[in-house]
Amino acid sequence: QVQLVESGGGWVQPGGSLRLSCTVVNPHRYAVGWFRQAPGKEREQVSCISRDGRTEYEGPVKGRFTISRENAENTEITLTMERLQPEDTAVYFCARGRGGGPPCLYGERFYEFWGQGTQVTVSS
Repeated sequence: QVQLVESGGGWVQPGGSLRLSCTVVNPHRYAVGWFRQAPGKEREQVSCISRDGRTEYEGPVKGRFTISRENAENTEITLTMERLQPEDTAVYFCARGRGGGPPCLYGERFYEFWGQGTQVTVSS
């Protein structure tokens, strides 16, 4: 059974940094993505890492967020977020893809299993 658990969310001031972690049980070396959902908005993808370790990012987070993995099996995925802004406030989810990619920046339909999410709040 595939399971995902996020951790590392919290509150940070604008310009600060946070690191989110995603533990994946039975990833089967498929792609893992990070998504976020702000209040009143649809869930959007921010980044992903493919079976072979390639990484992809959506425009608003490029240069500020970094996705990485602890091993080739994609069981531990980290999202390091820097220079955070209030518009980054959201619930962040990790998800396992239906395939290994690349590419993997396909949006929700490409992802089959989801974690419960972790809250990130950026405010002064």
